[in-house]
Amino acid sequence: QVRVVESGGGLVQAGGSLRLSCAASGSIFRLNAMGWYRQAPGRQRELVADITSGGKTNYADSVKGRFTISRDFAKNTVYLQMNSLKPEDTAVYLCNVNVAAVGFWGQGTQVTVSS
Repeated sequence: QVRVVESGGGLVQAGGSLRLSCAASGSIFRLNAMGWYRQAPGRQRELVADITSGGKTNYADSVKGRFTISRDFAKNTVYLQMNSLKPEDTAVYLCNVNVAAVGFWGQGTQVTVSS
């Protein structure tokens, strides 16, 4: 069984910053990509950023230059540093981890950006 726990969400003014964390634990073997998705009310879930087991990163166009994903391999933890936040970044942010080609989701953390 794999457990995925996110933390770090909250309320911030436009232009501010937040750092999200996601820790995976349990039956972790062959931990592959780790990534962040987000879902706003009435919208589809979308990929924000992900990072492979080799450290290669990928970002949605809407967050390039503002968000940075990083990973602590020893702690099975992935981070998302979010700078220059905009009201349109408001959403529930969910972490996904790929273990032996199976994806596991966390419960999500709310990020709200006020204008």
